[in-house]
Amino acid sequence: MEKFSATIMNASHLPSNGTLAFSSDHGGYDLKEFLKKAASDWGYTTIDCGTHSPDSVDYPDYIEPVVKEVLKGALGVMICGSGIGMSIGANRFKGIRAALCMNNHMAQLARTHNNANVLVLGERLMGKEESLSCLDTFLNNTFEEGRHTRRVEKLDEFGC
Repeated sequence: MEKFSATIMNASHLPSNGTLAFSSDHGGYDLKEFLKKAASDWGYTTIDCGTHSPDSVDYPDYIEPVVKEVLKGALGVMICGSGIGMSIGANRFKGIRAALCMNNHMAQLARTHNNANVLVLGERLMGKEESLSCLDTFLNNTFEEGRHTRRVEKLDEFGC
């Protein structure tokens, strides 16, 4: 197995309870396991909402368990083959702002401009190193508020 490492640059940006809720389907299982271990090594409490093997499953079954944890204060990480299905499904829940990120810049903007509370990744489209870097960036940025607040509030008006 390949080994990559990343260090959290500023641990003060941990969510209030320091918890990350992970889920994946079979297409994201290997990456979920890899990132879950990294997050644990970084000091986060991790919750594994499934799947628990690489056997074929339906990704919608693994969205709501993470949503429930995020609505309690955790940050979420969802992974499927492309990330598209998980992000579409997660964003149907009020209070969830799931962002499909393919690079660090997207992960940074997801947090600073959109107040994203769920990072979505596509295992079949990204390598482990890039995914780990996106997770690190997502965790080490916070919402800038200001002009972005009214935009995020408009999303809430839509019931998103």
